[in-house]
Amino acid sequence: MTAVLVDDRGPLWVVRLNAPDRRNALGRAVVEGLLDAAGRVAREKAVRAVVLCGEGPNFCAGADLKERQGMDQAQVREFVGLLNRTFRAVESSPKVWIAAIHGPCLGGGLELALCADLRVARRDAVVGLPEVRLGILPGAGGTQRLPRLVGVARAKEMILTGSRYPADEALRLGVVNRVADNHEAAALALADEVCQGAPISLTQAKRAVNDGWDLPLEAGLVLERACYDVIIPTQDRLEGLRAFAEKRPPQYKGE
Repeated sequence: MTAVLVDDRGPLWVVRLNAPDRRNALGRAVVEGLLDAAGRVAREKAVRAVVLCGEGPNFCAGADLKERQGMDQAQVREFVGLLNRTFRAVESSPKVWIAAIHGPCLGGGLELALCADLRVARRDAVVGLPEVRLGILPGAGGTQRLPRLVGVARAKEMILTGSRYPADEALRLGVVNRVADNHEAAALALADEVCQGAPISLTQAKRAVNDGWDLPLEAGLVLERACYDVIIPTQDRLEGLRAFAEKRPPQYKGE
């Protein structure tokens, strides 16, 4: 069985973790499949947004601890490196990724969701980073991405207590963007909104935010201008102006 499924829907792709018997835990097959999917997405010019979801009762249960028990220390270090490369490939993708979360989304599962640009949770979702209670710490970016999302004080409370938070509380804290009864439908609808943007514009806007948010203002403005300069010579920019003048939807080609 393929551990990660990719559904090509034109400008919108769906990437689905497909190991429901292991609750989509982050074993080698899932991680390698996700890394491959992220590479495929990045190479496709027509893709603008990706919805990342999970088959079965969980989005992602976190680390595959049964598989991890069979690894020696060197193998654990190698696998954690692979995990971090995979998560970084999602986070730094030129496309917009939206995580559709349901069920328990703990440890590495939440760390994966934090790599997405946006997160939509089903009302039954529960999020948390319980690693300290297991004798480890969030080692796939959780200690770095969560503070950048919700602030240092809230992130420390979540990480140092290992507490779990229901979807509505996760929304209040800013961990997720939206909560819905049908999380996949809501994520797809949000992706459709994203897909109204021009591909190059989306990529450069994401770059400006990701690379500029922690810079001094003047440096951030320089970065923003550099991102805008990439867009100026594109055909999509001219198409956007024509479409606005002609009162019609633009037909963007990523050029």
